[in-house]
Amino acid sequence: MKGSCLCGKVRFSLDQKAKLFQYCHCSRCQKITGSAFAANLYADPASFKWLEGEELVGRYEVPDAKYFATGFCKNCGSSLPWLAKGGRSVVIPAGSFDEDPGLRPKQNTFWADKACWYEEPASLPCYKALPERKS
Repeated sequence: MKGSCLCGKVRFSLDQKAKLFQYCHCSRCQKITGSAFAANLYADPASFKWLEGEELVGRYEVPDAKYFATGFCKNCGSSLPWLAKGGRSVVIPAGSFDEDPGLRPKQNTFWADKACWYEEPASLPCYKALPERKS
């Protein structure tokens, strides 16, 4: 499986299916995604490799976090995979894949910390594209 950032200058591949796909609702994931939760896959570091643009990958570590860090493209700001502080998993933002990762989310973590404004997506109206503006 392959993935990339929004500008396409950073590309990566994963040689084996990821171990886990989950949604994380913790406050750190809300901040880093700017959304209600992070959709992350967890993979064996030996199956991951950068194909292009590794020098453009930035990393931020929260000093008091045991595992949390984040990766991003220094050019476009897209979230990118990062090695967990313990070194046992590469955390891959689901939206960074260019194709179906072959897994579906299995669980929600830190549900007690979910955003107060979060609404289940299935409970909201759905549009195929941006709806027309109402005057």
